Amino acid sequence: MSATLSKPARKSTISATELAEIERHLSRRCAVMKRLIKTHGSCTIGRSRRDPFHVLCTSIISQQLSVKAADTIQARVATAVLAGAAEKGGFMPAHFIEVEFDLLRSAGLSTAKAKWLIAIAQKVHSGEFSFEKLRKLDDEAAIEALDALPGIGRWTAEMYLMFALARRDLFALDDVGLRNGVNRLFNDGAKLDDAATLAIAERWRPYRSIASWYLWRAMEAAPKVG
Repeated sequence: MSATLSKPARKSTISATELAEIERHLSRRCAVMKRLIKTHGSCTIGRSRRDPFHVLCTSIISQQLSVKAADTIQARVATAVLAGAAEKGGFMPAHFIEVEFDLLRSAGLSTAKAKWLIAIAQKVHSGEFSFEKLRKLDDEAAIEALDALPGIGRWTAEMYLMFALARRDLFALDDVGLRNGVNRLFNDGAKLDDAATLAIAERWRPYRSIASWYLWRAMEAAPKVG
């Protein structure tokens, strides 16, 4: 992992005091955000204290799956690797290094996802990949480092940085939910291009991650069409 480090490691949690200030900032800058904050309450980004490896594993497991399907497969994988929900730490590298490949497949993982999880576990176990070093990287360098891992693309890296490391200022341009949210709330549902979408998101700096959370909540609550 060769990149310029930004020391010290950034905080991977958000205190209630900081969150309140972020919400005030967004409310001042954007009337839509003010309404969403009032409707949906406090953002939960920055509340997770799960082991970073566990969060990365769940990110891979959930790729291209509904929340319900992802939760089901995650529970089956946990059983397969003896890392049941009762185990506080969640998934650890040894779980995937020691488990038989066929057990992961029988738990519902695709061949590709099973291979990715094993490969990442080996890199973490050997020290080739360090979560502690990752925490010290700026956002783009961290995305690049994660993107170099098997099965991790930019979107998964961005989600990891938001929800595992509480990075405050990410906007995942390729996220369908975010794009739909911006279109619906700022353009009457008509599709905006990348430049227009990013221009709208600029008003939320330096807290675009938190604004993204509210867009997701708004889309979850929106009436389904068709």
